[in-house]
Parts: sequence; C-alpha cells; structure tokens
Amino acid sequence: MNVNQKNEVTWLTYPAFEKFPEIVHGFSTRLGGVSQGIYESMNLSFTRGDEESAVRENYRRLSTAMGFSMEDIVTSDQTHTTHVRVVTEEDRGNGITKPYTDVDGMITNVPGLVLATFYADCVPLFFIDPVHRAVGLSHSGWRGTVGKIGKVTVEKMTEEFQTDPSELYAAIGPSICQDCYEVSEDVIDQFREAFEEKYWDVLFYRKPDGKYQLNLWEANRRIFLDAGIKEERISMPGICTCCNPLFLYSHRASHGKRGNLGAFITVR
Repeated sequence: MNVNQKNEVTWLTYPAFEKFPEIVHGFSTRLGGVSQGIYESMNLSFTRGDEESAVRENYRRLSTAMGFSMEDIVTSDQTHTTHVRVVTEEDRGNGITKPYTDVDGMITNVPGLVLATFYADCVPLFFIDPVHRAVGLSHSGWRGTVGKIGKVTVEKMTEEFQTDPSELYAAIGPSICQDCYEVSEDVIDQFREAFEEKYWDVLFYRKPDGKYQLNLWEANRRIFLDAGIKEERISMPGICTCCNPLFLYSHRASHGKRGNLGAFITVR
C-alpha cells in the first residue's frame, strides 16, 4: 500500500485503485489527529470513551486531507453480520454520528457519498466497479468471513448495479495477520464447514497447545475468487494492525484500549 500524508494526516491507499481518478479511497492510520491517551491520535470512534470534540476534529482533518466532505460520510454500526445496505441520495446528511445499525457492508453508485467502515484488527473489504461507477465497503471479522460477506457484497452489487464480478477491482485492508491471530477450535470448526477441505492447510494450522492460527487475508481472497473477481484484480494489505500498534490501532495488541481506524471510499 502507498503511504500518503497531508497536513500531518497519514493514510494508506492501493496503487491498483489509483488508476481510477473518479474514485477517492483510503485507510486511516493513528497519525495526524488530536485525541489523547489510549486514543492517540486519529481515533474515529465516538463510542470508546474519547472526547466527542476530538473525534469530530479528527474527521475534519482526515476528510480535508483525503479530499471529500465530512458531511457526506455515511457510517454503519457493525455487528459482525452479513447485512449489506444500498446507500442512496436519501442517506446523504446522516453523517458520522448516525450510523445504520446491524449493517456490516455498504454499496453505492451515488457520486459524492462517502462510505465509511471501522476497524482495529478485523478485515476491511474494498470494491470498485469502474464500468458502472459503483463502490462498496464491507467489514469482515471472523464471523463475517465465515458468512462470506465479501461474496454477499459482490452479489448485492450485481443485483443493484448490474456489476459483472470479473470487472470488479477489490482489496483486503490492513488487519490482523495469521501470525498474530490465535483462535480456538470452535472458531476453526466453523471455517471447516464454510470452506472446502483442500483450502484448510492455507487457512489455518493447529499448534501444540491446541489453539490455531487463522489466516483471514487468505480466507477473504478465496471468497473474492469464488465470487468471480479475477485474481490479478485483488490487492492484499501487506500490513498487519497487530504487528504495527504505533501506526495502526489493534484490539489484540492494546488489550482493547484503543481507538478505531476507518476505511473510506467514494465516487467523485
């Protein structure tokens, strides 16, 4: 991913997406905000105990740096579902403090509307349909990955915008890597049910203590491929939230004492 900086605000972008001048996208980092303490400094969550005025200023700084209007951001209250909402012109103005509940994915083809989802180890999924000028964002923790929200999002874009999956560009965002993501066997049992046995060796492995290391990046890449997205159009993150706790928020690395990162995408 490319590192971008403007007015001390630092965010990440995908080289493969930058060929589309009509698309603005990015993933925030911890750098460039005004929050203090465990939230230092670009915290984008109003619900973790940070000062509301600081979070609002963080949004103002980030949106100014990235080049979109803070008032056009549409957010969701993610609850590890596979619910994907179609965002329309009527949603404009709902803003950063009125999230849609039980929504973990959003898609739109309305110019200027900014989709935003939030993270601190879970997997962000980005989608661009350059033919129909449509975009999507989905939040995929382990439950969303078992439910294959990436495929659900593609199917929803096909239904709403006539998207051809083979024409999509997709990306997996900064999130926890396999080396950092230890899970119990009950989680792995659900992955065994959701994915063919031939993929198990690349998705997880068992340790001597009976725990497992799970690869959410590869699981979501497989879901993209199964949804019809071409392999050469899938971008991987290459950066782990848990390995880089001074640059990105990580729930595991901080033991829950942290702010939230944001993924953003819009059609100009």
